[in-house]
Amino acid sequence: NSNHSYPLYPNRLLDLTPSALNQLWVADITYIRILTAFVYLAVILDRFSRKAIGYALSRHIDTALSLQALEMAIETRQPPVGVIHHSDRGVQYAADDYVETLQAYGFEISMARKGNPYDNAVAESFMKTLKTEEVYLWEYRTVEDVQNRLPYFIEQVYNRKRLHSALGYRPPEEFETLWTAAQNHQPPRRGTLTQTVQT
Repeated sequence: NSNHSYPLYPNRLLDLTPSALNQLWVADITYIRILTAFVYLAVILDRFSRKAIGYALSRHIDTALSLQALEMAIETRQPPVGVIHHSDRGVQYAADDYVETLQAYGFEISMARKGNPYDNAVAESFMKTLKTEEVYLWEYRTVEDVQNRLPYFIEQVYNRKRLHSALGYRPPEEFETLWTAAQNHQPPRRGTLTQTVQT
């Protein structure tokens, strides 16, 4: 819902192509239908590696949901000042608590143009992948089904095994390992690369 009174921020992605980790994070929320209700998923991806670095599940689509995913990403990555955080204009991302957290950690705030899903295409693509390769196949029935299956898919399948053409047909975890080793001018340690299985 972008029909709110909170301040909006310009789209900083129009001429930006990230070239390193922790330059640009993209955030989005989707719903997952179960038998009698919906469960909502908030996710944050590192745009450079496509890795899901923060996520949260809730029965409520509110700021607490998006903030929980952000807090996980911050704890996981310990980002430097100046990371661009990009989302849509939804109230969950424009609310005071969320914006204040972004500002406290030195993020640059970016929001998509109104009604333009292409402005957050990588996050939208992740949600499509998650639904077609996991949610629709397993036909979740209960909240417990979602809580048990989704973290496994995100961490073990999407981040560690699913190949991305944009990453040289590597999964995000392996791509980050290779990229970090290259920045340090060191070969990756034996046994650190994950097995790549196309799904």
